[in-house]
Amino acid sequence: MSLVSIFSDGSSLGNPGPGGYGVIMRWKNEEIKISQGYRETTNNRMELLGPIEALSKLKKPEEVVITTDSRYVIDGIEKGWAKKWKKNNWMRDKKNKALNADLWDRLLDLCEFHQKIEFVWVKGHKGHAENELCDLLAKDAASSDSLLIDENFEKKEN
Repeated sequence: MSLVSIFSDGSSLGNPGPGGYGVIMRWKNEEIKISQGYRETTNNRMELLGPIEALSKLKKPEEVVITTDSRYVIDGIEKGWAKKWKKNNWMRDKKNKALNADLWDRLLDLCEFHQKIEFVWVKGHKGHAENELCDLLAKDAASSDSLLIDENFEKKEN
């Protein structure tokens, strides 16, 4: 296994509204940047989709460090919320559905595949170079002319 560093940020221009994610991936002597925008989505969906898309590019298990400014993503994994929601048929409690279940399910599967994933939180908009670049990539993607449809977005999930 090689160490893969992933930096990710999500953005929504309105919540809901057009949104996008931006990612920087580094390993060995390689670096790639990926981003994509969506016509109507939420910030939290884009915060989740960045790490998902990055992890999906890795074809074999790797040791991964994901740096993000999203407490939603980090806490959902590290505090076990997503696993609990999945176990409870994607319910947060007896009355409330877990939001973004489709993306949480994908992220949980990818975390299980890679096994060695560390999540690192950085404060957004505070000069962290990679976070600032990912934010720019996400906003540019959300503003682009080639926006995709977020097929599983539900307006009530904002």
